[in-house]
Amino acid sequence: MSDGVWAAPGRVNLIGEHTDYNDGLVMPFALPQTIEATASRRGDGLLRLSSANACGGTVEFTVDALAPGRGPHRWTDYPAGVLWALREAGHRPRGVELRFESTLPTGAGLSSSAALEVVTALAVNDLYELGLSRTELALLCRRAENAYAGAPTGIMDQMASACSLDGHALLLDTRDLALRHIPLDLPAEGLALLVVDTRVQHAHSEGAYGQRRSACESAARLLGIGALRDIPPERLTTALARLPDAELRPLVRHVVTENVRVERAAAHLTAGRPRALGPILTEGHASLRDDFRVSCPELDLVVETSLGAGALGARMTGGGFGGSAIVLTEERLASAVKAAVESAFARASYDPPGVVSAVPSSGARRVV
Repeated sequence: MSDGVWAAPGRVNLIGEHTDYNDGLVMPFALPQTIEATASRRGDGLLRLSSANACGGTVEFTVDALAPGRGPHRWTDYPAGVLWALREAGHRPRGVELRFESTLPTGAGLSSSAALEVVTALAVNDLYELGLSRTELALLCRRAENAYAGAPTGIMDQMASACSLDGHALLLDTRDLALRHIPLDLPAEGLALLVVDTRVQHAHSEGAYGQRRSACESAARLLGIGALRDIPPERLTTALARLPDAELRPLVRHVVTENVRVERAAAHLTAGRPRALGPILTEGHASLRDDFRVSCPELDLVVETSLGAGALGARMTGGGFGGSAIVLTEERLASAVKAAVESAFARASYDPPGVVSAVPSSGARRVV
């Protein structure tokens, strides 16, 4: 018999990409699409996992025997990693049974892995009355993803899934985890934010994402600073001139200018100017495409086509190399923008994209 049902959402990152592992600023919000976990306590020390969205039936682990680096990467690494991280932190859940069901597409850049981690952590926290805060749960989930699943991500995804508020964007300082909820009601302003899933799969545990992170850390060491966040915008030119490796300079430029874009976006939303986000999104895409080099032809096509159809702004969202783009448009033009993107993909002989409206929604919660 289950003890309850919990849900954790995916997220869209409005602005602030590849800044979280550089101690920077981000502004995500939670989606209505979630991963639900039907969970119950076990007293036999076993972790039993199954999913309505994955083949293979039930997978079973001994909680006390969980350890990173055993076998090929699988979806079960994320919930198993959470139990491992809890145990490493001194918590001793005796066992748990988890049955997952998801409305989130995997590999779409909408953070399905973080949702899987957060729903596991919240369910176990409640089942065993561990008393951990949302921030503590998010930090444990990041440790699970980094050390157990082998994906060198920052903290943004887990914090967005755990801490978001319905109808708000989450302005998060990833250095000290200070957060502020900023109202984001685009329909009230006659606006829509479309999420376009290119159907190009990506995985953070693969090498390119980790290479970008390592390069950013290398640049910080060469500059004698703790993280790229420490470069003031007015000192960017000087910092770039001090880097001997020309390959590092555009990466640094992206991170510093992206932090500025987050601050500009937050100021516009706070002042009630959501339309002013459009150029900021488009600038962010150009930086991710040209400086950070994490876009792909399908993402670029979404941005170019949307702008040509009258959208206010557009950019890739998530880690890149595939996944999704977001498009800010007048609500009256949303259908035309969607049709233009679908036609452009057909002409390019790409798989049809998935297009949905993004609505800022609640973070992780117990639903039953």
